[in-house]
Amino acid sequence: MEQKFTDQDEREAPRRRHGGRVAATPRPRATPSLPPLTYVRLGERPLRRFPQLFAGLALYGFSLSVMVRSSLGLSPWSVLNEGLAHHTSLSFGTLTAVVGILVLLLWIPLRQRPKFGTVANIVVVACVSDLGLLLVPPHLGLPTRVGLLVGGVLLNGLSIAVYVGARFGPGPRDGLMTGASAATGRSLRLIRTLIEISVLAVGGLLDGSVGVGTVLYALMVGPTTQFFLPWFAYSTPAERGGRGSSAGATR
Repeated sequence: MEQKFTDQDEREAPRRRHGGRVAATPRPRATPSLPPLTYVRLGERPLRRFPQLFAGLALYGFSLSVMVRSSLGLSPWSVLNEGLAHHTSLSFGTLTAVVGILVLLLWIPLRQRPKFGTVANIVVVACVSDLGLLLVPPHLGLPTRVGLLVGGVLLNGLSIAVYVGARFGPGPRDGLMTGASAATGRSLRLIRTLIEISVLAVGGLLDGSVGVGTVLYALMVGPTTQFFLPWFAYSTPAERGGRGSSAGATR
């Protein structure tokens, strides 16, 4: 004979399995939701967003100089900048700005337009990275250099989340990635990988520092940025209202 279960049987089953008590359903831990990271106009909450932008860019520039002083390997673009510094009289920070401007020229065929954050990226990162090289002495002991490397990579990921989250527009290298992806129809991951490998190869040929730090950067900077980004990404009032309405509808 076919056994049939009623709605009451289904409600009583959890009580029987747990000695007459219904097991509590664990609630998921609340984490900030990530808004779209598209450009937001300059006039929207400037006292909230401008300090975040400049703080993030300053931390980014300082993280680059810290990694340089570790002498254990750099990010691909820093490998290129350091390699160029070996063959010119320009400083590391100046070359960071020069390379950023040259990258902007590649935006033209990709129909990308610089934003305020793009220009600020070039200027602030160049100045702070040179300042960092003056503040952090070279030729340190190995334990100190390892600490500088790990700290620099973590700070770099955090700083990217901070300045990107302010939503003033992409930096030169990020804009090149998004523009090339849109023009070719290829994924951002593939385009970014191809760009980074090409830049690293050229920088290595110019005697830039390629080492364990380069590998550590490649493995850690993405997850670190992804972890911090929801906490620093600015949401417009419309985006906050939309998420609030969605949450209320599901309750």
